[in-house]
Amino acid sequence: MQKYLIEARQLLALAIPVIFAQVAQSAMGFVDTIMAGAVSATDMAAVAVGTSIWLPAILFGHGLLLSLTPVVAQYNGSGRRDRIAHQVRQAYWLAAVAAAVVMVLLYNAGFVIRSMHNIDPTLADKATGYLHALLWGAPGYLFFQVARNQCEGVAKTLPGMIIGFLGLMVNIPVNYIFIYGHFGMPALGGVGCGVATASVYWVMFLVMKLWIRRAHSMRDIRLPTRLSAPDRSVLWRLFTLGLPVALALFFEVTLFAVVALLVSPMGIVEVAGHQIALNFSSLMFVMPLSLGVATTIRVGFRLGQGSAGAARVSAWTAQGVGITMACVTALFTVMFREQIALLYNDNPAVVTLAAQLMLLAAVYQISDSIQVIGSGILRGYKDTRSIFFITFTAYWVLGLPCGYVLAMTDWMVSPLGPAGFWIGFIIGLTSAAIMMVWRIRRLQRQPAERILARAAH
Repeated sequence: MQKYLIEARQLLALAIPVIFAQVAQSAMGFVDTIMAGAVSATDMAAVAVGTSIWLPAILFGHGLLLSLTPVVAQYNGSGRRDRIAHQVRQAYWLAAVAAAVVMVLLYNAGFVIRSMHNIDPTLADKATGYLHALLWGAPGYLFFQVARNQCEGVAKTLPGMIIGFLGLMVNIPVNYIFIYGHFGMPALGGVGCGVATASVYWVMFLVMKLWIRRAHSMRDIRLPTRLSAPDRSVLWRLFTLGLPVALALFFEVTLFAVVALLVSPMGIVEVAGHQIALNFSSLMFVMPLSLGVATTIRVGFRLGQGSAGAARVSAWTAQGVGITMACVTALFTVMFREQIALLYNDNPAVVTLAAQLMLLAAVYQISDSIQVIGSGILRGYKDTRSIFFITFTAYWVLGLPCGYVLAMTDWMVSPLGPAGFWIGFIIGLTSAAIMMVWRIRRLQRQPAERILARAAH
């Protein structure tokens, strides 16, 4: 029992800074929406439309780079820190290629936006302008993720938190300058959010890079030359490890985007209630997501040390801590669901629907915690391909079809509206949780030599 308590403390020490870093990142989006909304509803909507295209694109690149964390953690645990710098340098090449692809996609996103049914031309122009400004931040964002993953791989999660809040603090005045037009700059409205956010991503990367350069704990993770040629074998390994995670993230983001589109014709009350419940559950999701990041670090480190047994302790301790946290957040959601909904909107019909949906959100928080921490465990074991298959099956083969049948048809019961999709979320996330646990148990039953050989590969 003592070893699990010690592991839980170490996991939380890693996870708490990641939680605050995620909160800071989410707050940047909230600030953008509020400040653009102060100009006009059209500008706020343009930022929302642009963000719905930006997120799937940039999170795909983000997912590719998550492969760096377990690789660094494994080398750190095995005492081969001299190999880390080369992996990081190659991750920057991967980030550069991913950023170039994202920039091309965002530059041409105007064609997608203008093809949307009945979209206002002014809104389409502003959303396109927002993306054209924001695309210049894609390299800064992805380079920052490489630097952050390097730090997290060696169990340094505090810099990401501090620089995340620095980014938030910089974002507010830079938004003020470019959105409203101050200090000689033109008033760009919603497009100014894109300029500001792109600038902030570069600031965050440069500050993180400076911290790494000056940190005593990072002085042995350097290469003698300023530039290195691409190493195909390392790039291919990082890409093949990261691609399943990138696709899993893409499937998750697009699932919620598709559901939002399917809910939109149901009416203003339904859309508002759905968005309130979804926004709040996304805030609660930050905790297990951050614990999943910490779990990847701990499992990778333990495998690097050559201890499959200690990696197993890390994995199941994380699940225990995650389930405990999920029970607390679910209870909080159930008890205060109406008060939470009132913070967003005072329309009685919207509050009633949002409160009903939050009950369903409380049900799936435990499953959601198990599956996202399970994904972190599998990343630590470098078993990322299974994450792709589990996510695709759970979300798109089970969750979305079941949700559509319950929400939009009378095949089983009378159409349930948004609640039907939320029951679909429960089915999908519970299926993912079951499959993740099954896969982890199957991996851990393998001989220790085989587990350690996979980790060292």
